[in-house]
Amino acid sequence: MPTAPIFVVQLHDARRLHYDVRLEVDGVLKSWAVPRGPSLDPTVKRLAVPTGDHSIEYAEYEGVIAGSVYGSGAVIVWDAGVYQNQTSDKRGKPVSPADAIEGGHFRFRLQGVKLSGSWAFTRTGRDGDWLLVKVRDDAANPSLDLTSAEPQSILSGLTIEEMAATKD
Repeated sequence: MPTAPIFVVQLHDARRLHYDVRLEVDGVLKSWAVPRGPSLDPTVKRLAVPTGDHSIEYAEYEGVIAGSVYGSGAVIVWDAGVYQNQTSDKRGKPVSPADAIEGGHFRFRLQGVKLSGSWAFTRTGRDGDWLLVKVRDDAANPSLDLTSAEPQSILSGLTIEEMAATKD
């Protein structure tokens, strides 16, 4: 019996603090850097910049990437869980996650520790950037800023600042 694909949101303090939203697609984690993190408000559109694919094993990574290399800095697992693809074509026929990403619109339902409900990535056409938007559903909550209310890792319980301090 196939298992549901995973997702992970890692808070990464590299050159700039951002959230890496990663979804398992065809054996890798497809990734977008979301500078301000996911919003529970369906009226808020968050910039999402595609980044390189990562291995599935990276979903559990927490720590401090040392040195002055690209991507160095503290990383925590801010949220994780499984997702369900909800993308369909105009006739209602399911579209695979890989085809949805290729086509520029990927809708999915998250079941995580912090995030739940439906979301969509949509390519804007400008410089290859995307938008991440919360779909209007029972999990939408415009009055809650989850990134401020729940800043800690779901694995270690550490905040990004506490993780950064572990390198000393």
